[in-house]
Amino acid sequence: MYLRLREAFGGAPRTSARRTKSRRAKEGETVPFGPGRDPGTMGDVLDSLTKTMGWTTPLAQTDLVAAWRDIAGPETAEHSSPTGIDDGVLQVKCDSTAWATQLRLMRTELITRIMREYPDAGVENISFSGPGAPTWKRGPRSIPGRGPRDTYG
Repeated sequence: MYLRLREAFGGAPRTSARRTKSRRAKEGETVPFGPGRDPGTMGDVLDSLTKTMGWTTPLAQTDLVAAWRDIAGPETAEHSSPTGIDDGVLQVKCDSTAWATQLRLMRTELITRIMREYPDAGVENISFSGPGAPTWKRGPRSIPGRGPRDTYG
């Protein structure tokens, strides 16, 4: 009562607890229920997280390897499979040297499709390899020493 009378007859203005607690937000500071405080979607949160953490390239590369059947076609994918991506080069292992040669002829078409559909993967070239040559170092008839070079030449 005293404070109300004091304010009414020209004393210092009354400050309530509510007025002292509420303060103006500084510029750049967010306030509850203010603009910019709406909840975001989970997709937006994950997109910003992947960009912040630098995961866009590895995720795009994983998507590219998983979608090889769609990129190369079903028949080609039966005879080839991507093994990895090193320094912007997609490594593809083929069933035979004939398939590796055929895919080398299709290289520009495959690279164009990859760059259009997966630009974040960072693939600049494709390397095709056929099956490896047989090894003479292991097996039931291998012997130490110079090996087959002695008999061939």
